[in-house]
Amino acid sequence: MIGGLLSLLLLKETLFALDLGWRLAFGMGAILGLGILFVRRNLPESPRWREIRGDAETAERETAALEAAAMRAHHLPELPPPDDAPVAPGTRATLREVFAPEYRTRTVMLYIFQALQTVGYYGFGTLAPLVLAEKGFDIVETLGYSAVIFLGFPIGSAASIPIVERFERKTLIMGSALAMAVLGVIFGFARTPALILTAGFLLTAASNVFSNAFHTYQAEIFPTRMRATAVGTAYSLSRLTGAVLPFISVAVLDGLGATAVFLGSAAIMTILALDIWLLGPRSTGRNLEAVEARAPARHMVQA
Repeated sequence: MIGGLLSLLLLKETLFALDLGWRLAFGMGAILGLGILFVRRNLPESPRWREIRGDAETAERETAALEAAAMRAHHLPELPPPDDAPVAPGTRATLREVFAPEYRTRTVMLYIFQALQTVGYYGFGTLAPLVLAEKGFDIVETLGYSAVIFLGFPIGSAASIPIVERFERKTLIMGSALAMAVLGVIFGFARTPALILTAGFLLTAASNVFSNAFHTYQAEIFPTRMRATAVGTAYSLSRLTGAVLPFISVAVLDGLGATAVFLGSAAIMTILALDIWLLGPRSTGRNLEAVEARAPARHMVQA
């Protein structure tokens, strides 16, 4: 949203004539991106990850800090007694193990999901200004409209906070994916500014509920020691799709129009929802070991 508003200022005629406006817009994005290097320094490591690598002292210290924060947030004098079952030492996961029989179904599910989700989430953000231009709006108008539409991203993230733990994760992913499909088709058909802004705003809001839910979900369906291998290889497919997507979608937009683009996206998001429904395990409210295919449910360690 801020990027769209900032671009409105940077694409003023003076800067545009000097060929500086668009360069400054890209440069601002690069500079702000460097802030991640500082923000990540304050992210805590997973105590489980510390424990399975034999660093029990650090794991205990970080767990104590998390417990203290939970007690402050919920005004608790103490926490319920913990499960005393130990976390088993972990070995380095291999790609072969990710496709072992007990994990194969969810791995295939996640690979299919990641190859498709980019179309719904990143495809709209990439194409929205082009679609608006195709509908007859000039470039400056599209930036203003995009700023309003992209307001849905932070609002959708905020809205996900109270609901992401109240619904089964896979159900929330399917529901938000189908909402994105329907809203995308409405956006593709829309001609009036009011309908364009409403459909676009609701789509971006739904897409960040979708994103927050699936990022949580994919971290819950594999044990800690192999999570990075399983999720990382699957997520790399979404980056490949993201690299190829503009070449395909822009060509379809030019040849067949916005309606065809969003009808195709809707079909892909429907396949994605079916993939989660048929192959995805349930995870919400369950301890990590309960989600593992071969772990007996009565011997749990809190995730």
